[in-house]
Amino acid sequence: MRPAHIALAALVAAAWGVNFVVIDIGLDHFPPLLFSALRFLAAALPAVFLVGRPKVAWKWIVGVGLALGVAKFGLLFTGMDRGAPAGLSSLILQIQAVFTALFAFAALGERPGRVRAVGMAVALGGIAVAAVDEGTAGPLLGFSLCIAAAVFWGVSNVLTRKASPPDALNFMVWVSTVPVLPLLALSLLLEGPSRDVAALRSLDWTGVGVIVYVAWVTTIFGFGAWGWLLRRYPASSVAPFSLLVPVFGMSSAALFLGEPVTPLRWCAAALLVGGVALTSSPGTRGGRVVRRAPGPTAAMPPNPPARVPDEQPAGRPA
Repeated sequence: MRPAHIALAALVAAAWGVNFVVIDIGLDHFPPLLFSALRFLAAALPAVFLVGRPKVAWKWIVGVGLALGVAKFGLLFTGMDRGAPAGLSSLILQIQAVFTALFAFAALGERPGRVRAVGMAVALGGIAVAAVDEGTAGPLLGFSLCIAAAVFWGVSNVLTRKASPPDALNFMVWVSTVPVLPLLALSLLLEGPSRDVAALRSLDWTGVGVIVYVAWVTTIFGFGAWGWLLRRYPASSVAPFSLLVPVFGMSSAALFLGEPVTPLRWCAAALLVGGVALTSSPGTRGGRVVRRAPGPTAAMPPNPPARVPDEQPAGRPA
C-alpha cells in the first residue's frame, strides 16, 4: 500500500475508535435507540439522493439494515447506556471476527483452517478475561449486550459477503435507510415518547455534533474510504488496520473520559486482538483456502465491504 493510503486506513481506524467516546457523550443527550435512529437518519439523508440507485438486490439491503442497523447498533448503544465502558466496548466488538468465521462456515461452507481455529480460541480467551475484569469492575448486562451486538455484526458481515456490493458507499447509504423506522418504533415502545420528545426538545450543539460525527464521519467517510481502499488493494492488506480500532478506542476513552485500563483489560486486549489477527488471516491447509463450496477468497474485514475488481468479492463500528 502507498504511504498515503496507509495513512488513510489508519485515519479510518482512528475515526472508528474515537467513535465510541462520541457515542458515550451522545448517550448523555439521547436515549440509546433514538440516538441510533437519528444516526442512520442523518447518514441516509440527503446522501440517498446523491449516490444513485441501489446496486444490489433489496433483500440484501433490508437484511443488512436489520442485522447491522437495528440489532447490532441498537444492542451496542443500549449496552453502553447500561454501563459498558466506551474503551471496553471498542475491544469487545472485535469478537465479531470469530462470529463471522463461524457463520461463514455455517452459511457459506467456508471451513476455517487450523490457524483460524487457534485464533478463535485465543480471542474467546480474551473475552473470558474481559468478562472477569468487567465482573469485578462494572455491570455484566452492558458487557453481554455488546457481545450480542458483535454476534449480529457477524451476521451482517456474512449477508454483506453474499450481497457482494460493487460500491460500498452506495450500499451503506441505502442500508442506512432501513433501520430508521424500526429503531424509532422500538424507541417509542421501550424508551417512551415522553423521553424521546424531551431529548429532542433539549437538543443542543453538542447533540448535533455527536449525530454528525457518528453519521457522517464514521459512516459516510469511514465506510466510503474503507470501500475505496478495498477496491484498490486486497482485503488481506486492508483488513488488519481494523485491529487499530480498539487501540484508538481504549486510548481515547482513557484520555477523554478518564476510563481506567486495568492489567486484566490489557491482557484481554492482547489476547483478543492477537486472536482476531489470526482469525482474520486466510484459513489455509496445504497452501490453499479450505472450503466446501465455491465462494469469496479474500479475508472478510469487520465492516461492510466493497468488491475488489481484481479478486473475488471481498468480505464493524462501533
